[in-house]
Amino acid sequence: MNKKILFFFLFLLVGILPVIAFAQAAPGPIENIVGNIVNVVIFVAGSIVVIIWAVTGVLFLSSQGDPGKLSTAKNSLFAAVAGTILVILAISAKVIIENVIFRGV
Repeated sequence: MNKKILFFFLFLLVGILPVIAFAQAAPGPIENIVGNIVNVVIFVAGSIVVIIWAVTGVLFLSSQGDPGKLSTAKNSLFAAVAGTILVILAISAKVIIENVIFRGV
């Protein structure tokens, strides 16, 4: 369990640290830094959703009519749909916030 947590934090560090360093290298407003971090988080979340969809497909194909495996596949499908909806809502919230706060539209 501890290795999984360590791997997650290392993955998060490797994914976000270059964005923060790049944002600090080019002087600019704080909006650029926050925007870059939000873009990375949305990219990672989208990647995870794609992986969940692939795993869900494999679960459905490998269930072969077994009720237990089919139940697991259905739960995975629900998680994939919920994750997709959350990523879409996050992207739309980002666009709305950018338009309202930064552009005054």
